[in-house]
Amino acid sequence: MIITYFGKQFFKIQQGDMVLAFNPVSKNSKTDISTHFGADIALQTTNHPDYNGIEQLSHGEREPFIINGPGDYEVKEIFIKGVLSESVIDSKKYINTIYLLSVDGINIAFLGALSNIELSKESHEAINSPDILFIPVGDKGLLDAKTAAKFASSLEPGLVIPMDYDSTTLKAFLKEMGEDNAEVVDKLTLKRKDLDGKEGDVIVLKPV
Repeated sequence: MIITYFGKQFFKIQQGDMVLAFNPVSKNSKTDISTHFGADIALQTTNHPDYNGIEQLSHGEREPFIINGPGDYEVKEIFIKGVLSESVIDSKKYINTIYLLSVDGINIAFLGALSNIELSKESHEAINSPDILFIPVGDKGLLDAKTAAKFASSLEPGLVIPMDYDSTTLKAFLKEMGEDNAEVVDKLTLKRKDLDGKEGDVIVLKPV
């Protein structure tokens, strides 16, 4: 599995020929992120220009299967569960979907633009102990560093990947996690065995 980060919450996960994309940045976003590639599965957590650029994920004959809300899905032998939660961006409320899936035996929880960690008991149990947790540490309506760190620890993940950060919020989050010297990488290549013995380790992906 190869994980690439483009900024905000825009990630590409590649496993063999299969390409998954999370929260692509749309052309209407005020960010200057502009990345275009073909994906097999596109997951959108929040209907906001920073996260809903599904149009960026078609290339040639590759058109993504789009998942943009709660529910249970099976695409190309990958089971995906979408769990309802809340997001507040620029003081406006949005529906946010937390996605839980397994790729190559690695369990992933992608929290999206989460603002409120008060989840239902069922939702909390569904997220339970993922191998990789993608968590926003963006403040500005999303989780602040302290809340994000506390919530991440409560979920008992193997690896924690912060997203939607700037230098200030990232530094604060790493301090709260006791990971001031967290590993910083351009791309993350993982196999299932690489996660053995990991307990809340933080890895920072730099936007490409």
